[in-house]
Amino acid sequence: MKKGISILVLTVVTTFLFAGKHDERVEQLLQSMTLEEKVGQMAQVTIDILMDQQSWKLNDSMMRKGIVDYKIGSVLNTWNNSPQNINNWHEAVKTLQSYTQHTRLKIPLVVGVDAIHGANYTDKATLFPQQIAQAASFNRALVRRAAEITAYETRAGSLPWTFSPVLDLGTDVRWPRLWETFGEDPYLASALGVEMVKGYQGNDSSSIGPKNIMACAKHFLGYSVPVTGKDRTPAFIPDNVLREYHLPSFQAAVEAGVGSIMVNSGLINGIPVHASHYHLTELLKEELGFQGVIVTDWMDIENLFRRDRFATSSKDAVRLAINAGIDMAMIPYNYDFCDHLIELVNEGGVAIERVDDAVRRILRMKMELNLFDRPYENPADYPEFGSKAFERDAYLTATEAITLLKNDTTILPLKAGSKLLITGPNANSMRALNGGWSYSWLGDKTEQYARQYNTIVEALQQAASTNDGSVSYIPGVSYVESGKYWEEKEVNIAAAVKQARKSDYVLVCIGENSYTEKPGDTHDLSLSPLQLKLARALLATGKPVILILNQGRPRILHELADKAAAVVMTYLPGNFGADALADILFGKVNPSGKLPFTYPRYPHTLVNYFHKYSEEQTRAEGVYTYESDYAPLYEFGHGLSYTNFTYSNLALKSAGNPSTNPSTPLRINEDDVLEVSVQLTNNGERAGKEAVLLYLSDLYASLAPDMKRLKGFEKVELQAGETTTVTFRLTKKELSFVTVDSKTIAEPGEFEIRIGDQKARFELVPLIH
Repeated sequence: MKKGISILVLTVVTTFLFAGKHDERVEQLLQSMTLEEKVGQMAQVTIDILMDQQSWKLNDSMMRKGIVDYKIGSVLNTWNNSPQNINNWHEAVKTLQSYTQHTRLKIPLVVGVDAIHGANYTDKATLFPQQIAQAASFNRALVRRAAEITAYETRAGSLPWTFSPVLDLGTDVRWPRLWETFGEDPYLASALGVEMVKGYQGNDSSSIGPKNIMACAKHFLGYSVPVTGKDRTPAFIPDNVLREYHLPSFQAAVEAGVGSIMVNSGLINGIPVHASHYHLTELLKEELGFQGVIVTDWMDIENLFRRDRFATSSKDAVRLAINAGIDMAMIPYNYDFCDHLIELVNEGGVAIERVDDAVRRILRMKMELNLFDRPYENPADYPEFGSKAFERDAYLTATEAITLLKNDTTILPLKAGSKLLITGPNANSMRALNGGWSYSWLGDKTEQYARQYNTIVEALQQAASTNDGSVSYIPGVSYVESGKYWEEKEVNIAAAVKQARKSDYVLVCIGENSYTEKPGDTHDLSLSPLQLKLARALLATGKPVILILNQGRPRILHELADKAAAVVMTYLPGNFGADALADILFGKVNPSGKLPFTYPRYPHTLVNYFHKYSEEQTRAEGVYTYESDYAPLYEFGHGLSYTNFTYSNLALKSAGNPSTNPSTPLRINEDDVLEVSVQLTNNGERAGKEAVLLYLSDLYASLAPDMKRLKGFEKVELQAGETTTVTFRLTKKELSFVTVDSKTIAEPGEFEIRIGDQKARFELVPLIH
C-alpha cells in the first residue's frame, strides 16, 4: 500500500464568496416576515393552477389564493404544455407580479422554466443542439455562447430562472435523459457546465443583469445511474464513487457561483436524495459551501410518501425534506405543503432556523436577479431575439457537434451531381432533430412551431440543387406521431429499395423519436425492428449506404454500421442541425465533432471509456484463459475529419525545467505544475478543426485505477499544412483520486500522459519538507 498525499478540502472560499452583497437587506426583510410569509416563499406552483383550464387565461381568484393568501414565492412552467411568444410571457409575468403588490411585503415572484437548449418554451426563439451535442463540439466558447443567447431570449419573456444545466454524468446509455447531459466524462461535464453557468448568469453571480438569468444545476446527485437504467429508479453508489465521478461537475458549478441546484428524484442506497441530510446539507451546503437555493424536482416531496414509502404521510414528507436541506418545494399542484410546514414549525417538527435559512437563500436569489426593482422586462429591450445572428450561432454549434464516425474509402464528401435517396423515419422530422424539451415537454408539438426550419430532406434538397444533384425521398418507415415515441409503421420499404437501385448514394436517417424523462424509458437499446428491416433491405442493394444517426442515446446497430459506407452521428442538433448536416455531407463544412460517450457494440457491453484494467484481460493460466473484451462500436472521443491531423513532440516540463525526452520520466511533487505540450499538424489539403484530448493514466494505485481519464481538451483550427503547439497545465487536482474512505489524495507513483498517438510518463514523488 502506498502512502497517500492528502489534499486539503477548500470549501471556505466558496462559503461566503457569493453571499455577502445583499445580506443586510435580506436580514432586514427576513426579520419582518411572519411564519406564513416565510413558508410561502418556499412554495413553488405550476402556472396551470393559476389559470382557467378552458380558456388558459390567468384567473383572478386562483391568483389571489396562491399569491395573496398563500404568499407563494415562485411559479414555474409554461401553460397548456405549449410555447408562448415573448409578449404573452411578458403579460403573464407582469400580471402575476402585480398580485404580489396586494401582499404586505410585496416580495416579487421568481418564475422558472426549463430553457435547456435555447428558450425552448418561447415561440420563435433560437433553439440550439441539445447538451449532448454541444458536448460533442468540445468547444467551450460555443457552449458559453449558446447559454448567453438562451439567457437573452429567456429573459426577453421576463423569465429570470432556468432549470439548466444538467450536470449528471451520462454514463449509462440506457438512461432516457442521456441526451440532456454533457456525456460520460466528469472533466468534460465540469468544464462545459462552468461555461453554461457563466453564460446564463454572466460574470457576477451576485448581480445578474437583465440579459442574464439564474442557472440551476441538476440533479444533485447520482441521478443518472439507476441500476435498471430507467428514470427515477434506485441507484446504489459507494460514497467514494459518488465523489470521484458524480460530484466534480456540481462542485465546479458551485465554485463558478451557480445560483440554484435541483435535487435527484431517485434514491441512493435506499435513501431518497430529497430526504438525505448527508447529501443536501452536510455535503452540498456545508462541505461545498453552497449558498444558493436548493429546489426539489417535480412533486418530489410528495413522492417521499406516495412513491417511495419513505415518509408515513404527506406532512411527514415535508418534515423529512425540509430538515434534509430543501429550500424550495416544486409542489406543484396544491398548497398542502404550506399548511403542513406551518404546522410542523408550530409543533417543533421543523426548527424556525431551518426555515429562515431557506428563506434567506430565496430572498438573496431574488435580489441577485434584481426582481425587487425589475420584476419583469420589456420585450422591446431585446431586439436581437430570434435574430439571424443568433441563428447563425446555433448553426455553427451544430456544425461542430455532428460527428463523422465512419468514412470508408472517403465516400464523403458527396460528389457533385449525385443522385441521392433519402429514407428513414428521421429524414423529414423537425421533432426528431430537436428531441424533448422542445416547444413542449416531450417535444411532440415541434412540427407545429418549427415549420420554417429545414428537415434533413429539405436541407439536402437545397444543398443538392446547388451541387447539380437530385434528391428522392421515400420514408420506408415513419413514426406514429400520435403514439408512444417508439411506435412506428412501415411505409413501402419496397419502393425505397427500388429507388435505391437507381441512386448513387442511399442516406438512411434512423434513430429515435423525441422523448424525455420517465416516458423515455426503454427495455431494449436495439434499433427498432422496422428500422433494421429498412436498412438491411437497402444494404442488400449493394449501393453505398450512409447511416445518418439522429438519436438521444446510442441504439445498437453494429450489424448496419459494419456494412455501411459511412456513419454520421447528429445527436439532437436542433432547428439548424439539418442545414449543418447537409453542409458537412457536401463538404462545405469539415466535421470536427467527437463522441462524448462510448457507443456500445452490443447490448450487454455497456462499459465507459474510463473502465478498470480488469475490463480488458488477455491472460492464459495453464489450460485456462481469462479474457475480458472491451468492445465498443466507437470509443469516447472518436470522430473523423475530411483532413488529416498528426501529433508529434509530446513534451513534459515542470518548474522551469526544460522539456524531457518521453522515454525518460520526469519527476515532480504535488506542489509542481506539470506543463504538457504537443505539436498538432494539419497534413491534409483543407482547413479543419481538431479537439485535442489529453488523457492521464495512474499506472498503479492503492485503489485500482481507471485505464485513462480525460484531464484536458482544446479545440484548435488549422489551415492545410499548418502546425501549432497546444499546451496544458496539470496540478495536484488532476492527479488525485478519492479513496474508499472518501478522502481525496494525490498518491506517489508513475503516471502516463496520452495525446493522440503520443505518450509520455512522469513520476509523482513525495513532497519533502
